[in-house]
This record gives sequence, structure tokens and C-alpha cells, in this order.
Amino acid sequence: MRINYLNAFLFVSPSLIPSTSITSAKIQVNGVHLHYQQTGEGSHAVLLLPGMLGSGQTDFGPQLKSMNKQLFTIVAWDPRGYGQSIPPSRDFPPDFFERDAKDAVDLMQALKFKKFSLLGWSDGGITALIAAAKYPTVIHKLVVWGANASVTQEDVRIYNGIRDVSKWSEKVKKPLEEMYGHKYFAKTCEAWVDGISRFAEKSDGNICQQLLPDIKCPTFIIHGEKDPLVPQAHAEYIHKHIKGSRLLLMPEGKHNLHLRFAEDFNRQVEDFLH
Repeated sequence: MRINYLNAFLFVSPSLIPSTSITSAKIQVNGVHLHYQQTGEGSHAVLLLPGMLGSGQTDFGPQLKSMNKQLFTIVAWDPRGYGQSIPPSRDFPPDFFERDAKDAVDLMQALKFKKFSLLGWSDGGITALIAAAKYPTVIHKLVVWGANASVTQEDVRIYNGIRDVSKWSEKVKKPLEEMYGHKYFAKTCEAWVDGISRFAEKSDGNICQQLLPDIKCPTFIIHGEKDPLVPQAHAEYIHKHIKGSRLLLMPEGKHNLHLRFAEDFNRQVEDFLH
């Protein structure tokens, strides 16, 4: 499937169209068929990692559409059990973030990208942190937002507030219901809340705190000061424990700041990557 986002603009030169189209495909990695979208023809490869229940399609429209196609080759993946990477159904064993990190890195290697940067949102940010720490030779640069390296009791309270998807706003709920059907969407959200809340049962709530000092690549942490799902202390902790990292606070940003403020976000990220 090829999607051309510029077909409405008749003044676009035909020679530009290949670099602005988006290809969609599946590739077998670690025993599962992972779906991904790819666009751009730049020498700098970038992998976009979505959040809980997310996919390239639902989570990264403005990035796939508008990031610089001459500088970057952009890949957005659907982690196993999410988006179009079903089957298998999504589950949440204790090592599900490590599993996603290995899948993500192995996907990019299977696509013949020897070195690449990671842009991780929310759960995808946690996955990106782990990947950058565990596979340092293949990660060029790292951008995370809405991520956390531990789970507190306050976080568990917030997660339980989104357990019942019938209480979600129609705007957020609709694309996910269209993708998954209500039953899979509702069941997987509940399973996610249970899975991530288990980290809080450890004394320090640790997900990947011990790995942060192992991240050696240039790292950019972005946080929305109005994020209702991830308190700012998490971003500050990550920044403090990744040597040389940079932290940008967006005063009006919420959890989905890369969608709500896509133009500013894309510019900040491109400047950092470039």
C-alpha cells in the first residue's frame, strides 16, 4: 500500500512524490510478522516507537507526513500485538519492554539499517531507553517523551483511571476502536494496566532505572508540563541519570505533545537529530 499525502496539492512536482509517499509492509522478526510504515530517502534512519495500544498509523501521522524526507528515512513500527502486528494477541509478561526493545532493534537490522536513531513516545519511550542502553552500537541518537523509568503508587492510581476505555474521550477512543474492535481494545487496555502496575510492587518501582547510566548516545528528553499521565518528576529523573542529556519542557504540552504541537515538535527533533 502506498499513501501519498500530497495528492491534493496539484502544484507538487511529480519528481517529489516518491520521497513523500509512505510504504506499508510486514517482515518476520523473532517469530512474528511485524508491520511497519516507511517514508523518506535520507541517510539518517529513524525509528518511531508508539505508546500503549499504538501504531505508526494512530500515533505518528504528523511525523510520517512532515518530517524532512531528504534528511531522514523514517520507519514507524507496530509492536507485536498492536496495530497490524496481530497475531499474536498482545500480552504483558514481566519483560515485555525488553521484548519490544529487541523486536525494534531486530526489525531495523532486518530492514538493513546498520545504525539508526529512536523516537519513543510513552511506552515506546521506555522501550527506546532500554534499546539505547542494551544495543549501544546500533543507536545513533535518542528522543523520548512521556516516558518513565519507574512506576510509583501515584502512577498506578493514574493508570487505573484509564482502565475503563468507555470513559475515554471519543476523540482518543474512536481510532483505536476502529483499529481493534471494542472487545480487543478494552481487554488489552485492562491487561496493560495490570502489566505495568506490577512494576510498582517492587520496592523502587523499577522498570529500567539501572540502565539509564548505560545510555551513551546523545539523548533529548521532551516533557509536556500539563501531561496528565506522566508526572514531570519522571522526565527529570531520566534527564538526571543519562549523562549529557538535554531536557525540554513544553509549558502547554500534554501527553500527546507531538500531535498537538507537531510543527514545533518536529522542528525541535529535526534540529537535534541533524
